Amino acid sequence: MKKHIPNLITALNLLCGCLAILFVVSGDLIVSSFLVIAAMFFDFFDGLVARLLHVQSKLGVQLDSLADMVSFGVVPGMVMFQLLNKSLSPQELGTGFETTEILKGFEFGMSFVPFVGMIIVLASAYRLAKFNIDIRQTENFIGLPTPANTLLIISLPLIFQYQYSPLIEHVIFNHWFLITLTIVSSFLLNAEIKLFSLKFKTWDFNSNQARYIFLALSLFAIIILKFIAIPLIIVLYILGSLLIKDK
Repeated sequence: MKKHIPNLITALNLLCGCLAILFVVSGDLIVSSFLVIAAMFFDFFDGLVARLLHVQSKLGVQLDSLADMVSFGVVPGMVMFQLLNKSLSPQELGTGFETTEILKGFEFGMSFVPFVGMIIVLASAYRLAKFNIDIRQTENFIGLPTPANTLLIISLPLIFQYQYSPLIEHVIFNHWFLITLTIVSSFLLNAEIKLFSLKFKTWDFNSNQARYIFLALSLFAIIILKFIAIPLIIVLYILGSLLIKDK
């Protein structure tokens, strides 16, 4: 029975991703963002539970990738689609993201711009497929993990909703900024950059020193800066990994 526990946790990751898609389509990026955060919680613990119970399996590896593709591949691409869509309709910004309207996918005059967000979906799929066959990524990651990239994308509607300022609105809903972020994040997903893994195999401090320090700094930043801290944390994660690599 215990061999099914990690797969059940992974299934909860997938469920959260599917629900997030429904809310993104309805235009509610806030609820979808919190569902993605819940998916990250389950994604963090499924592998850990499997190792602790000694029930790792090839099925679990494949199920994890499929769940990640939905929660951390499809969802961020759709969120970016919606952000780009709104960036072309500034008169709708005042409504925020808590709406139950059905996605009006072609109200932007058939502009191709929102579809740029789908690059994230393609880049995430390639990154996950490459991860499954790359023997170099057993202890560390090569390229930005899809959950980290997703966290970066979903931080934008959260920042706008809960830490609004005219400057924040101007930046987040600048379509050139969003397009640049899409291209850069998609590149980072598959870049040959060695990044340390945040998944714990044990709770021992000595073997997880970098992880504990990073998580402590991240928690401190979130307490002080709230959602604005998330992009800074992603930058810290990349720079910190490069520094560790150089040592």
